[in-house]
Amino acid sequence: MNRRQQNLWGFVFLTPQLIGLLAFSLIPVLFTLSLSFMKWDGFGAKEFIGLANYTDQFTNPDFWKALMNTAYYTVLVIPVQIAISLVVAIALNKIKGKNFYRLFFFMPVVTSSVSIGVIWMWILNGDFGILNQVLANVGIDGPMWLTDTKWVMPSIAMLSIWWGLGYNMVIFLAGLQGISRSYYEAADIDGASNWQKFRHITLPLLSPTTFFITIMAIISSFQVFDQAYVMTSGGPAKSSYTFVYHIYEAAFVDFDMGVSSAAAMILFVIILMFTLFQFKMSKRWVHYEDQ
Repeated sequence: MNRRQQNLWGFVFLTPQLIGLLAFSLIPVLFTLSLSFMKWDGFGAKEFIGLANYTDQFTNPDFWKALMNTAYYTVLVIPVQIAISLVVAIALNKIKGKNFYRLFFFMPVVTSSVSIGVIWMWILNGDFGILNQVLANVGIDGPMWLTDTKWVMPSIAMLSIWWGLGYNMVIFLAGLQGISRSYYEAADIDGASNWQKFRHITLPLLSPTTFFITIMAIISSFQVFDQAYVMTSGGPAKSSYTFVYHIYEAAFVDFDMGVSSAAAMILFVIILMFTLFQFKMSKRWVHYEDQ
């Protein structure tokens, strides 16, 4: 088979993926972008209104409320989730039967988000929830987790930390297993402590994995929707009103597809800016083994 035939077969095998990318990613994004400049209720004729939808968003209190809630959620979830995932991955990397524990921790990731939300609604119920019952047994009066404006977002964040733990743990575990044992053997010869090996070997060589997880976690956190929709419907007093919930409400409650598309494009730009910033900052702290 000559090179031309190899290239042809390569394109043949890539074609299904390219069709999927166009049909389910690029074309919808372009359609959403065009729709963000129009007024449309999803049924009638479209009317071009320029930047009015974007102006409406930047002057809409709900837009800023959703953005602040999402940012708060992101700050609550990402550092804790990454830290716990790393600790669990390090612990599993040193014990027997790691495949069983990896499956155990990963099970929530593949569980339906609606099922997860319903179960946690029962756990966090302020009147008869199991969490408050446990706290009462040790003399602590638990709050109304999902109906208190101060506690509702930390409650959703707690669920998300548990829910995404297995995914990040598996990736960290793969990164740990990719670190050559020769580094640790050399450190043992030099008399390095466990903390010194963790700080000067594990963390630097695990930085590409940490970078990937951080990027994916930021993207995921800005797209949080299922938990707020199932557990609180954005309440109480819009304390769990997230950005994607705001997009959903504009489209399927108010039937203003133009406003919803404008909000979606703003979210796209925000995520893109955070991602580009992370890539720029990664040059300072991400270290690759072959460098």
